[in-house]
Amino acid sequence: MQTVEDVDGSRYLLLKRSEGSSLVRDPGTGEERYVETDSLSAIEGASALELAASEVDEPVRRLLRAVHDDRTLGLLCLLDTGARPVRELLSLDSLCESDFHGLVTELRAAGLIEECEVAGERGYRTTETAREALSSLRDSGGE
Repeated sequence: MQTVEDVDGSRYLLLKRSEGSSLVRDPGTGEERYVETDSLSAIEGASALELAASEVDEPVRRLLRAVHDDRTLGLLCLLDTGARPVRELLSLDSLCESDFHGLVTELRAAGLIEECEVAGERGYRTTETAREALSSLRDSGGE
């Protein structure tokens, strides 16, 4: 698979090339179609796999990069139901305080949670990006 660009600057995944026409996939829509081969040019150094990944919405890709286990996903799911104070979050699992803060730091750096005040205490809540990603994953769960 190769990344190509048409004369308008749109990028595609090249699936099959022939002299007259080539089969390409639009990474944004997943649509496959034939276009004139002469209208395509290869993009050197562009990763076909990264372009293929762009078929998945950015919030979901961000979540996938940041969440590496069920505990982390569980924290996001819990915070998605509402902001929680740190003290409550620490009492929910066997994570030591250091591990908890490391986990929270990773999620904050990924833009998935943010610090807030809950009932006068420091707490955390999900960001709009996390809410979009979790909603998308929940919606696709039954397929």
